[in-house]
Amino acid sequence: MTAGTPGAGGLAGDDGGPMSSKPEFSESGRSASGLSEPAVSEPALSEQRGLAAWLPRRLAQEHPAVTVVGDFMLDGWWTGTIDRMCREAPAPVVDIVRRDFAPGGAANTAMNLAALGARVSVAGIIGADDAGAELRRQLIAAGVDTRLLAEHPDMATPTKIRISSGGQVLLRFDDTAATVPPEALATFEAAVPAAVGHQNAVVICDYGTGVLAEPVRGRLIGSLAGRGQDTLVVVDAHDPRPWAGLEPDLVTPNAQEAARMLDLRLGSGPERAAVVTEHAGELLQATGARAVVVTLDRDGTVLIPVAGNPHRTWARPATEKQASGAGDTFVAALTLARAASLPLSASLDLAQAAADVVVHHPGTSVCGTDELGRYLESFGDAALTADELERHIRAHRNDGQRVVLTNGCFDVLHRGHTRYLNQAKQLGDVLVVALNSDDSVRKLKGPGRPINSVADRAAVIAALSCVDYVTVFDTATPIPLIERLRPEIYAKGGDYTPEMLAETEAVEAYGGTVTILDYVAERSTTAMVQRIRNGEGAPVPEG
Repeated sequence: MTAGTPGAGGLAGDDGGPMSSKPEFSESGRSASGLSEPAVSEPALSEQRGLAAWLPRRLAQEHPAVTVVGDFMLDGWWTGTIDRMCREAPAPVVDIVRRDFAPGGAANTAMNLAALGARVSVAGIIGADDAGAELRRQLIAAGVDTRLLAEHPDMATPTKIRISSGGQVLLRFDDTAATVPPEALATFEAAVPAAVGHQNAVVICDYGTGVLAEPVRGRLIGSLAGRGQDTLVVVDAHDPRPWAGLEPDLVTPNAQEAARMLDLRLGSGPERAAVVTEHAGELLQATGARAVVVTLDRDGTVLIPVAGNPHRTWARPATEKQASGAGDTFVAALTLARAASLPLSASLDLAQAAADVVVHHPGTSVCGTDELGRYLESFGDAALTADELERHIRAHRNDGQRVVLTNGCFDVLHRGHTRYLNQAKQLGDVLVVALNSDDSVRKLKGPGRPINSVADRAAVIAALSCVDYVTVFDTATPIPLIERLRPEIYAKGGDYTPEMLAETEAVEAYGGTVTILDYVAERSTTAMVQRIRNGEGAPVPEG
């Protein structure tokens, strides 16, 4: 993506965020790029493209100050047993045996931010009731500053109670205030400047309870409209359009919310991503945002920036029926990563990984630094043998899915790689990346390469949400693997034509298609490695 205005808060296309002025090293002394020389520094977060197990802890070390404002709720998860029916109606009787409560809505976003290492404060209105007391207790226990979370005796803390039995949610009942007392809104309005001042990021969670109605909305927009480049503003709202005057850095509507803004029906399949991308201009105009991230639940997300190319993530969904709040986790991780200067596409991938973690948890839960690191570390044994891969592909074909295969060294991951793999995934349903073995890389690139072992390269590539499978080949070309797997599409990046590739004949022999993807100029792994070895930072753009 093209560069825009730099700064931790402002979105600089895919390269946003200030450069660190000092060298940074991992705890092991090994750099993020895998270079083990003691004099080589770890790349700044603003240059980090891939996901790795060390990244969540490194982001947490930044401890960005984040304020979450908006609709604070308490989620209840009550479970029980059913052994009889109600006499008055054909309804089961649930004997409650357990009551669990967790912060929900804006409060869940705050809890996730705190668990990921941010310094979190909150501002909003809750009731002077038992639900409000429990909500505040849990926030304080997580280290969240609640001094600007006001209580009002005429306000009911919004609660959402789910009743389940045998692992199945039977019903949910909501208890919310009909109106927000005007004096409570006036108190909240007066607190806004103190709440949002001197913060690395502000997250606005507007779910329509009335807490962020006027005059609070006007004061928020006025207080943040003249913000500096070092303050990130994220709007997570059922309807982001009233916040367009704020010109937020990011808005995060889900599919239904995006459909309402576009006044169309999106459906429920993976084709939603293409429809959203086709209406990119309308979404950007309606929200006034520098970038729109549309979340598509099981189909991942679509990033639409003002400048640069769209970016996709793909979810790894779970069958768990009782998970809730993954969207809050996504917003929290995205905010933390961007506030710490991680590039936008990498921030999106990290947020998707965090959401993938919590969908495997029952109830409303959070994703913390250590758990996210363990999840990313789990990709360390990601490379499949050709036999294993062939079995997986056979199953996908039985489901009518199209397989895309690409190959390369992918030694030190950079923006050209991630953009290319994102494009390759969109050619079909399943993306397989075949990595050159270490011996193969040495033959191609010389004795100084690879920088990263094939196990490390496989782990980084597998952690990208667009990649479904990784394998390794040790032959001069991937032709033997192509002939065995017979992918519907063979993708290659660069300034090639199909006629220039030795693989084309093998692909076309069984009726496959060769697709040449965009060549990203001036994105060279060799040049990047040389900069790291020389201790140089990123090249400064002209102008």
